[in-house]
Amino acid sequence: MSSPPWAGASSDDLYFVLLTGANSGVGVGIGQRIIDEFLAERPLSCHLVLIPTTRSKTKSCDTVLTLRKHIHHTAHTSEQLAARAGPSYDPETVIARVHVLSLQVDLCDLRSIYAAADQLVNGRVSDPTGVLGDVTIPRIDAALFNAGLGGWEGLNWLEFARQFFTLGLIQSTTYPSFKKALPEAVVLNSQKLLGNDSPGSGPPPELAEVFCANTFGHYVLAHELLPLLSRANASEAPGRVVWTSSIDAGYHHLDFDDFQASKYMAPYESSKRITDLIALTADLPSVQKASASYFASSAAAGRPVPPRFYLSHPGIVCTPMFPLNWFLFFWYWVVMHVSRLCGSPWHTVSVYPGACATSWLALADQATLDGVGAQHIKWGSSVTRTGHAAPKKTEVEGWGWEGRIEDPAALKADDARGPLRKTAGRKWDAATLTKAQKAEFEVHGRRCWEELEKLRVAWNAALGRKNY
Repeated sequence: MSSPPWAGASSDDLYFVLLTGANSGVGVGIGQRIIDEFLAERPLSCHLVLIPTTRSKTKSCDTVLTLRKHIHHTAHTSEQLAARAGPSYDPETVIARVHVLSLQVDLCDLRSIYAAADQLVNGRVSDPTGVLGDVTIPRIDAALFNAGLGGWEGLNWLEFARQFFTLGLIQSTTYPSFKKALPEAVVLNSQKLLGNDSPGSGPPPELAEVFCANTFGHYVLAHELLPLLSRANASEAPGRVVWTSSIDAGYHHLDFDDFQASKYMAPYESSKRITDLIALTADLPSVQKASASYFASSAAAGRPVPPRFYLSHPGIVCTPMFPLNWFLFFWYWVVMHVSRLCGSPWHTVSVYPGACATSWLALADQATLDGVGAQHIKWGSSVTRTGHAAPKKTEVEGWGWEGRIEDPAALKADDARGPLRKTAGRKWDAATLTKAQKAEFEVHGRRCWEELEKLRVAWNAALGRKNY
């Protein structure tokens, strides 16, 4: 079997990125932005191995071809890349530094998740277009968890009118209270998920579709990929897991009596609140007792340094995830642009600027991330009125911006400028964080870890897998 095209490069010159949900929406923008920023910022000797996941071989093939088309366009049109290389610039040398493979995974099917992880850890990953041969993946430097479902059925027009006339355009389009969740959450068929496996200790807990696609499926996938995400010693750059959340995931969106939002809670917002809680508390001393079993995988023996969890959101992006007909979608797009022109820092509108925060967390130098305590901040994609994108700290209810209490005087002393100021785009009812609220956030984080671990262990047992 032939060697991969990056065989001559040193390990330090290789960067392996896994991206879920890469075939549509923000996932497309992330893939494109990762390519552009890698080529613009990394040394000319470095190679990017990008592994987008989709749910079918056809979608994988289409996604790979789309990303390769973008690579060719960037290589032949970027003045920045030409300036870096000098007068001898050859676009083909740029194209030869980016390698796109793919594999299939359905995040609502645990057996599919286990199979995809096993292929990455123990098998070989293929190129669905046949350009590259099958290759082994020695590690994953960044796993970008973007795939997800919405679980909405439409808009509550009366609530839209009420919110618009009481709070104004920007607040209404940033923190909408008028999205209507489906009246009944879709619950996955447990027997179908089990296949031919018969549970030895009673049926496993049911899984709600949106909860599984957005949170639990990724949670299981990251655990199964610990052999590739963990490191042998602290001197190595840690693997990164970048979770995609939403700007609108507040305290009231999570009810532990309806943890999967299968009964009465809005499933999308609930799943994103859980994402916020586990990502921001993963390494806190008060939570580690609950999360320790998750990171202590026997499959990663000899690699005791776990990956770092990071948290991002794309701002407000116009994608087909929300069910609107073409007429309403057009006006939705127009209103989002108007919101940005009126000064909203969160209305990225398009997928490419919406990918800014995730791409930055994936590629930034580790010292840069550590220097700002990036693992304890929710990073959002923000834009200026003219569309210039940059990662911005996002306030999280019960956590603040950085997990510390900042009174009005501290916020006034914020040295960021323009849309990057913490108070820019702040929710209308946001209040100063208190010690009690922060303590409760950590308690909720620990409870989320406990609930997710119970589910993971139960489904491992049901599928006859060894719990590790």
